Amino acid sequence: MTEVRSILRVVDPQTVREGAGVKLRRSIALPTLDNVDPFLLLDDFRSNNPADVLAGFPMHPHRGIETVTYMLAGNVAHRDSIGNAGVIGPGAVQWMTAGRGILHEEMPQPVAGILEGFQLWVNLPAAAKMIPPRYQEFYAEEIPELVTLAGARVRVVAGQVEGLRGPVTEIEIQPTYLDVSLPAGASFSLATPEDHAVLLYLFEGEAEMAGQWLQATRLVVFDAGNAVEIRAGASPARFLFIMGKPLREPIARYGPFVMNTREEIQQTLRELRSGVFPPT
Repeated sequence: MTEVRSILRVVDPQTVREGAGVKLRRSIALPTLDNVDPFLLLDDFRSNNPADVLAGFPMHPHRGIETVTYMLAGNVAHRDSIGNAGVIGPGAVQWMTAGRGILHEEMPQPVAGILEGFQLWVNLPAAAKMIPPRYQEFYAEEIPELVTLAGARVRVVAGQVEGLRGPVTEIEIQPTYLDVSLPAGASFSLATPEDHAVLLYLFEGEAEMAGQWLQATRLVVFDAGNAVEIRAGASPARFLFIMGKPLREPIARYGPFVMNTREEIQQTLRELRSGVFPPT
């Protein structure tokens, strides 16, 4: 029996400064919403003012999490402590598993003054927090896209829609990560595992869900159920649709480190101070 999810919470993004002074809009990792297990942070760094973003994110550490960078416009140049370097361009995704530790740098490069992208942090289960770091990085042309019978254009980064599977695989939380565009009057529906957390980040237009009309820009956290239904009205809408399996484990967070206990955080800080982070 289909049980369409209702809305549990609607969040207005808050403007914050991160890195060396990047201005962005944050929806998760706020005093009012610390996390939506297993998701720890959601940042929106769309801007048509290069001064908002050019300071970037100089070399910094991570442990115990995964960072997901998805670009719409402009580029982000990156490099890290294990020898990787490259550029994440429009339509591309980088799913970085920090595991036991990595240092990396992300420097925005607006094109024609515009940079548009999002970063999501995903928790790792206790059993995987100290695995070796790794990357899954895919160019725009490697991310499959379909148009549904109901008119939705869907880019599938992770998970599966109508038999089309995204390129990001082997992630502990069994994620779905979609970029959905709805022309005026189009709709989108999807079955959702009952035990998964389900989010929608509406960043263009307006859409109706669970009997409620919402305008961009807002984060929607859905309640329990096994399906979602979203439709656009007289104008188009676009959103990120994200879901994953909650870990239901203790969370100990200190900046870019997310472990299960305060002692694990203290150990990480000792390693950082003594120069043995990240471990080899």
